Amino acid sequence: MKIGFLGGSFDPVHFGHLMAAQDAFEQHKLDRLVLVPAAQAPLKPNDVQSSAEGRLAMLRAAVEWDKRFEISDVELQRGGVSYTVDSARHFRALYPNDELYWVIGGDQLPQLHLWKDITALAKLVEFIFLERPGFPVKARPDIPGLRLHRCDGHLLAINSTELRERTRQGLSLDYFVPHKAIVYIRENGLYRATA
Repeated sequence: MKIGFLGGSFDPVHFGHLMAAQDAFEQHKLDRLVLVPAAQAPLKPNDVQSSAEGRLAMLRAAVEWDKRFEISDVELQRGGVSYTVDSARHFRALYPNDELYWVIGGDQLPQLHLWKDITALAKLVEFIFLERPGFPVKARPDIPGLRLHRCDGHLLAINSTELRERTRQGLSLDYFVPHKAIVYIRENGLYRATA
């Protein structure tokens, strides 16, 4: 079985995340795709503003209807800084005989050598990296055993920081964030400006 994993803060989840998941799922003919919300991303220490429960609830609201996608809260349960290698070890133990793929944005390739225990991680999973169609592959990092697979993605210029700011300014999240996640944000007063 081919299982893909897409990590992130998902604060909030948006169509950029979901399009990336769908592109990787379809182009690489994955059997399953697991969304893995991070407790705290190591290279973005100030990226998380919502609680783990809130981010998990938004993610569930966004994809509960889509049987292609699953959610793992392993990093949220572990807490602290979320290192991909720790999650990859967890998933490798769960799925010892399956092909595991970690989905990343092409912008992460130049930083991949900074990831914790990247050589060990490269032995546990293969990487699917998303690039804009027609754009050349960026320089591939020199990491022993690294297996990279390109995915021509429908990359959307959306980021969670901008969406949190839109909410603070009272602007709409429509067409950026799935409707059920927007409802959760409104009902729970997320990202409002503090006095």
